Amino acid sequence: MKCLIVSLKYDNKKLNTYLFNMFPDMLSSTFYKALRKKDIKVNDKRVTENIIIHTGDKIEVYISDELLFPYNSSLLNVVYEDDNILIINKPENIEVLGKSSLTSLVQKKYNDNLFPYPCHRLDRNTKGLIIYAKNKESLDILFSKFKNKEIEKHYLSKVYGIPSKKQATLTAYLFKDSKKSKVYISDSFKKGYQKIITSYTVLKTDKKNNFSILDVTLHTGKTHQIRAHLSYIGHPIIGDGKYGINEVNKLFNVKTQELYAYKLKFNFKKDNGILDYLNNKEFKIDIQF
Repeated sequence: MKCLIVSLKYDNKKLNTYLFNMFPDMLSSTFYKALRKKDIKVNDKRVTENIIIHTGDKIEVYISDELLFPYNSSLLNVVYEDDNILIINKPENIEVLGKSSLTSLVQKKYNDNLFPYPCHRLDRNTKGLIIYAKNKESLDILFSKFKNKEIEKHYLSKVYGIPSKKQATLTAYLFKDSKKSKVYISDSFKKGYQKIITSYTVLKTDKKNNFSILDVTLHTGKTHQIRAHLSYIGHPIIGDGKYGINEVNKLFNVKTQELYAYKLKFNFKKDNGILDYLNNKEFKIDIQF
């Protein structure tokens, strides 16, 4: 338990403003979950909403240090670094951009509010490799390379069931419902839907436990594409709480999706500029299921 006394600086401020300043790496989801569970007291009274606080108020926070200080910039898992780029193995349960994000931790470590800057994104609970540019010239080149499909991204996923085809390229249409923070898949085009293409190769199957390990690549990069597309064909990612099957997740005792951005390969063609030395290089992390 942490006990804090509100200073004059935070008089008449909201509770969340105060606590996020006291614990800058705390995730917003942690704060609101603590409110729901009545794990925050103001002047010895449990509160269930984001109230206004005043000078001298006593705030008691019953949140573990692990959640108050979820990530430390000194513990960033750097896979590769040179003068122009940084490749980090992103952990789960952290956004790439935003408050208390991976990027804020990276920039804190480098004491810079602009760089390093991410060249692509991963879902909060998708783990794995993400590239950061350390200067504007590198950022512009990498943005162009991603746009022109000159950087190969491979994902490793553990899915429920055994696909009938060992290798396939799937085409469908995706609709993003921003209000529900969820996407929907259709075989045919509908108004508001966008075309998606996802390829997979089966690397391993386990018939006894009914799961497979897939190498997945994206030809289009839409929100939740891999998770939703694999679920749509009947092979949801194990541990996925949004597109998966709760009973299956409980059976495997997994609470976050088994999806990893595990391999990057640079397949540059031209106009590589200061990053020409990266051409044909590959970076990979070892994933043990």
